[in-house]
Amino acid sequence: MNSLLFESRNAFSLEDLIARVQQSRFGDVAVKPAPVAEPPKKAKRSKKAAAEAEKPLSPREMIAKFKHHGWLFNGFSGPNRYLFQVPNDLKKRFRDTLARRFAADLKVTDEPPVYRDEQLLIHDDITQFLHYAYHNEIQLTGDGSMYKRFSQQILDRFGVREEFPSKGEWRFGYGRHFNHYPNRFSFIYDYCFASQYISEIQPALRLTPAGEERLVSKPPNEPELLYRFWLKAYKGPVANLLALVHWVNALAEEWVTVESMRQVLVPFIKPFYYDDANTILEQRIMAMMVHLGMLRVGEHPSHGAVVKMTKAGKAIVTGVGLDELKPLLRP
Repeated sequence: MNSLLFESRNAFSLEDLIARVQQSRFGDVAVKPAPVAEPPKKAKRSKKAAAEAEKPLSPREMIAKFKHHGWLFNGFSGPNRYLFQVPNDLKKRFRDTLARRFAADLKVTDEPPVYRDEQLLIHDDITQFLHYAYHNEIQLTGDGSMYKRFSQQILDRFGVREEFPSKGEWRFGYGRHFNHYPNRFSFIYDYCFASQYISEIQPALRLTPAGEERLVSKPPNEPELLYRFWLKAYKGPVANLLALVHWVNALAEEWVTVESMRQVLVPFIKPFYYDDANTILEQRIMAMMVHLGMLRVGEHPSHGAVVKMTKAGKAIVTGVGLDELKPLLRP
């Protein structure tokens, strides 16, 4: 249900709902094996009933249960399929109820003496990357990544410093060349490639006409474009990323501790290969929201790491006040 609460659409196919149930499972409940000794018939039936009760519902049974509770409604016929509906008023009631429950577990603090707010730095660093690509012929390795001397020179121009993975270091991440670049740089590279600002044509990386146009003027809706690209790029590893971002936005209106945020949201995060739930929350979600200018992160002397949404972040997530961001994107 959490995965449906922040969707803009209200109608879902049966296949979509089944997929969401499967994505939301964090491993089926194991049913204990029957004892070796033959128990009395009455006890055997009792244990069998208990085992049946422990079995997780199948996706179709879960959907039927939601319909029985009045959380899903029979929809209408689409072009070739039957759709289920989740009314907006029901979504709002669920969100309000969960928000009150989550807020009760949050620890709110005063403003920390020091905090980091990257705001529009990522837009300037995209410009720096494209500017370097325009004035330099960047040689590519056999796998399509940049030679380190070029990527190091690019990173030296950025407003946010990152360390490259050490030689021979085990590296896990998301993106085209994540094993060669640090997380933020990897995201910038992937965004520019997906936006067709750059092309990988062996033996060199080249700036495209679209990239040259981006050098002259930033798109007025670039904060939205970056946010949407991030959701698209990370939604595979983090299936309910949209809902998690909305919860961070709802819960971090004031300064709150990262530890209390972790206690609230980690149960909703499914591990992905070598990323456990804590890593996904801190590195893949909160850190990226800081890089996108959506979240401030600080260090409180008494409460440790704390976070708070930025005005730009709230506008991007909710879609309210986006026009105020456009003048901030300098040509």
